[in-house]
Amino acid sequence: MKFEYVIVGAGLAGLTMAERIANELNKAVLIIEKRNHIGGNVFDSYNNDGILIHNYGPHIFHTNDKEVYHYLSKFTKWNDFWHRVLTYVDGNLIPMPITVETVNKLYNLDLSSYEIEEFLENRAIDIDEVKTSRDVALSKVGHDLYEKIFKNYTIKQWGVDPMELDTSVISRIPIRANRDTRYFNDKYQGMPTHGYTKMCENMANNKNIKIMLNTDYKEVIEHISYKKLIYTGPADYFYDYKHGKLAYRSIEFVNETHNNESYQEAPVVNYPNDYDYTRITEFKKLTWQEHNKTTICKEFPCDKGEPYYPFPTKEYKEQFALYQNEIEQEKDVLFIGRLAEYRYYNMDGVIRRALDMFNAEINK
Repeated sequence: MKFEYVIVGAGLAGLTMAERIANELNKAVLIIEKRNHIGGNVFDSYNNDGILIHNYGPHIFHTNDKEVYHYLSKFTKWNDFWHRVLTYVDGNLIPMPITVETVNKLYNLDLSSYEIEEFLENRAIDIDEVKTSRDVALSKVGHDLYEKIFKNYTIKQWGVDPMELDTSVISRIPIRANRDTRYFNDKYQGMPTHGYTKMCENMANNKNIKIMLNTDYKEVIEHISYKKLIYTGPADYFYDYKHGKLAYRSIEFVNETHNNESYQEAPVVNYPNDYDYTRITEFKKLTWQEHNKTTICKEFPCDKGEPYYPFPTKEYKEQFALYQNEIEQEKDVLFIGRLAEYRYYNMDGVIRRALDMFNAEINK
């Protein structure tokens, strides 16, 4: 088989690269995907009860990148959706991220937007050099809110104390001195009207794009002729673990369908201190689907399973640097995405990265 380009992985990074190459350059592209579906972790499907679920946990699209939003809008219409999350603390459901409403409900206060800044400043811990996620939280909200909201959730999510994790983990969680209880405040937010899988199918709908599912690329790559390989899989696997296996955090998803129309007050409810799971998602509250039943998903973080989250510690960043040195020597292989670059990306971030890489490395 002969192709101009071969892409390993049919997630958002691989699909974006394939779509650009096929439509902009009119070149043949082969996508090789080890799973039995396209879309990567944004894949959604209808379960046996006819309820649309996100098979790999909730995915909410949000961005301030107008170009990325308009790019995806070519492949889907959007349901307006402003994500709101509740957190179960001390027997109460409080809004997340931390806002005026969060503090007032948690401490039974009536602070204004102006007073909340002073409230948090008085509790913040003065830390000379912020090095870890624990430092981030303590320097912003102090001990009590750190213990109630951040500490145990982070331990469940990552399996280690926040003091061992990079600052990026907790830095992603906003803290607002206002009453905006939306989880994200990006300009563009929404859910694909017909689901992420349909959006991904539209991205791949080009005669120049061929897709091979249920296939490990190493089993077939020797029999394929190509000019450029675009790799979105784990970097350590590409190099046969020559510098050791990189650590990833995985999740066990446990779905339950209940014979009632609603299960909880919000699409997502976090449980930082209670139970072994970190959160419960109720999919109908994400998708606007009407159904007399409802399906929820409980998430149990674990060490073994699909590699979802690169491990944000100094040790593994240094280990990845050994692979990065190898990657920089490659001439005919491009590495892109969360696994290949060993870094966390939101959906808009990985699309932005793919568009930029296409323009810089392929559409010269």
